[in-house]
Amino acid sequence: MIALSLAEIADITGGRPHDIPDPSVRISGPVVIDSRQVESGSLFAAFEGEHVDGHDYAARAAAAGAAAVLAARPVGVPAIVVPDVEKALGALARAVVERLGTDVVALTGSAGKTSTKDLIAQVLQHHAPTVWTPGSLNNEIGLPLTALKATEDTRHLVLEMGARGIGHIAYLTGLTPPRIGLVLNVGTAHIGEFGGREAIAQAKGELVEALPSEADGGIAVLNADDPLVRAMSARTKARTVLFGEAADAEVRATEVRMTPGGQPAFTLHTPTGCGEVTLRLYGEHHVSNALAAAAVAHVLGMSAEEIATALSGAGTLSRWRMEVTERADGVTIVNDAYNANPESMRAALRALAAMGGAAQAKGGRTWAVLGPMAELGDASLAEHDAVGRLAVRLNVSKLVAVGGREASWLQLGAYNEGSWGEESVLVSDAQAAVDLLRSELRPGDVVLVKASRSIGLERIAQALLDSEGEVAGR
Repeated sequence: MIALSLAEIADITGGRPHDIPDPSVRISGPVVIDSRQVESGSLFAAFEGEHVDGHDYAARAAAAGAAAVLAARPVGVPAIVVPDVEKALGALARAVVERLGTDVVALTGSAGKTSTKDLIAQVLQHHAPTVWTPGSLNNEIGLPLTALKATEDTRHLVLEMGARGIGHIAYLTGLTPPRIGLVLNVGTAHIGEFGGREAIAQAKGELVEALPSEADGGIAVLNADDPLVRAMSARTKARTVLFGEAADAEVRATEVRMTPGGQPAFTLHTPTGCGEVTLRLYGEHHVSNALAAAAVAHVLGMSAEEIATALSGAGTLSRWRMEVTERADGVTIVNDAYNANPESMRAALRALAAMGGAAQAKGGRTWAVLGPMAELGDASLAEHDAVGRLAVRLNVSKLVAVGGREASWLQLGAYNEGSWGEESVLVSDAQAAVDLLRSELRPGDVVLVKASRSIGLERIAQALLDSEGEVAGR
């Protein structure tokens, strides 16, 4: 963060200094919400959670070197006491971003946000110093914490924005007003909470509504291949730039193909020229993510050749998103267990099928180890059934459905599509899945593990990579 005095922070947040002997002391370290991450000169923001109250750790933070605590009440150490810590953190983030004048790139979408954000960050780093959202910290706390990592050298600030309802993205754009807004897609993630895709589109479109006008430099980067996203051009005063495989997309892909190992390649077209891209990521769905990143890089001044080179060198920055690891015995584990919705499930299954060619060449098989998708509401049965059917249509060798009711719907879909014998199996929990896999896997097999985050199937992938083969926290 840029250096601010405690007096300045109190003024920005509407707080009052408490037990601060010298208000001119400056924050020289990071802003953190975990006392274990405190460094000398940090500002520790004390949040009161459901199970842990950060105020109870204020003394520990001070002892570790925190210059002050941002708190809702006096804590016995130097603090800035504010009415609402979350709102104060947001106000501080906005003030810092405004002082820096950095280009804020915000992105949202139903699927692929984190992977695309990671691509944008890696590409823009070739252009200028860039700060971006770590992992999926895309909410009212994670976003300002990311923004507060920016310094005087930061030119690009890339922020992922999530939403679980109407008004969420509008609130986030108020914390860190973007100049460039990217909308990837409108799918069915959280459809049970929103009530329908039209409501999801309404929420995602709040991003483009928040952009400045074209005359003031605002740019909306929209997916030309998604009709609900394309239609958002009517909701913004910003200039619209389309990406995708559509013929009228300003940034588009042609000659899309897959390598034998399941990695996509294509020819990138931008108004400044063309370039050949071969991604290190797995699955054809990453073509759209890569084009989104290319469009952002294009509007920020990078050439087609620079973008293509950067994309071809980009990898996975965030955990449990198509993490591909080959064991010493030749079994490949694909850990995509961070989260799941119908769109990302289909994309992961297609990626597994694409990797199947290389697996078969080694005498191996493809395994889809799938768990429930959360927050689908009334659509849950149909969506789980459809995923099970797709696994059969893609000739996935083995489907292992993990869990209870929703998992049984996955298996039912596979059975109804023509699965028989032991091609699909329902197991009760993660350890049962690991026990089954350890007894049946053979060299050359490829195993995809995917479910909603709350299910915790990453434990299966980790157990298959550990020599003990036991699920942690069983």
